Order: sequence, then C-alpha cells, then structure tokens
Amino acid sequence: MLVEGPVEVELADGSTAFSDRSVVALCTCRRTRRPPWCDTSHRAHRLPPEPRFTPPTAGEDG
Repeated sequence: MLVEGPVEVELADGSTAFSDRSVVALCTCRRTRRPPWCDTSHRAHRLPPEPRFTPPTAGEDG
C-alpha cells in the first residue's frame, strides 16, 4: 500500500517507525524483512504461471 509521507506508523508493540520520504510502501503481505516497510520480498514468493492450454489444430492427433 502506497502512502504519501512523511509517515509515522505505530507498531503492534507500541513502538513507532518513521519515514521522511515523499511516498512509502507499507507491507501488507508480511514477507518483508523491514516491517512495516515493503522491501519487495513478496516478488520471490510468486506462484509460477499456470500452463496455457492450446487446443490441437485440425489434422493433429490428440
């Protein structure tokens, strides 16, 4: 989730995280190594693309 900064986030343990950047990404998938900020760790956990079904053309067996 993108948020316009500067941003101060209160964490579950009561501590705060601060960013003075103009736009920050908050992690919503919980795979980040830098909570609460997104570090794109979710990209390594993407599912492989599903195989595409290609119908046989006329004259092919199958």
